[in-house]
Amino acid sequence: MSENTGYADIAAHYRQKIQSGELRPGDTMPSLRKVCEQFGVAQTTANRAFRKLKMEGLTIAKPGVGTVVSGPISNNIGTRVALHAATGKALDGGETSQILEVGTTGADELVASRLDVTPGTPVHVRRRLVSRDGVPVHLSSSYYPAYVIAVTPELTQPVSTGGSRELAAERLGVAQEEVLEEVTSRHATDQEKAALGLTAENVPVTQVVRTVTLTDGRVVEVAVKVSGGSTILRWRTPLCPES
Repeated sequence: MSENTGYADIAAHYRQKIQSGELRPGDTMPSLRKVCEQFGVAQTTANRAFRKLKMEGLTIAKPGVGTVVSGPISNNIGTRVALHAATGKALDGGETSQILEVGTTGADELVASRLDVTPGTPVHVRRRLVSRDGVPVHLSSSYYPAYVIAVTPELTQPVSTGGSRELAAERLGVAQEEVLEEVTSRHATDQEKAALGLTAENVPVTQVVRTVTLTDGRVVEVAVKVSGGSTILRWRTPLCPES
């Protein structure tokens, strides 16, 4: 690195080490002091570089340890929709989906409010674990209203369809319009820790609630996805071109 080394150069240095596998998930990043000494920069520069890596999802803060390399990251909804359109599959290379449970359950308040039904209304649920290269990425529970199951009976079977909401939208003859993603952090349940291989006592996880709406205003799916790490975000992603 030159004497004009900036935060982006430092971030790029560690990004390459993470992407090449030299730094693996769970490895501890060097302290800010060591980064300052190695690159001859002020702590503000080193801190800014580490913030960039964290914003990219490459690292996370681990209480009592410091900054560590994060585990595999699940693709966002926009990436998965584009992937399905191009390949017919919603899973990326190296990803596998294991169906853990299918059945009917009473909608809790979180799901009921997004499906616009009364709490306790029977809805169909599919729970699955997605892994990348054998490492658990996220645990997902998808909830579907009765009119979706009526046209996609495959969703009642414990097999992966490769893109359930795309299949439902196609059968209903209505395009997907947008997805509302609500992201919060909380502590993992015992069931989630077991599925994701988390061992800490009060380990934080990120919960993403995705509500997928069709162009006719109907909700085709509400999915609750849980993965390691913690953040608080909220955004909308258009799923079809504007006319």
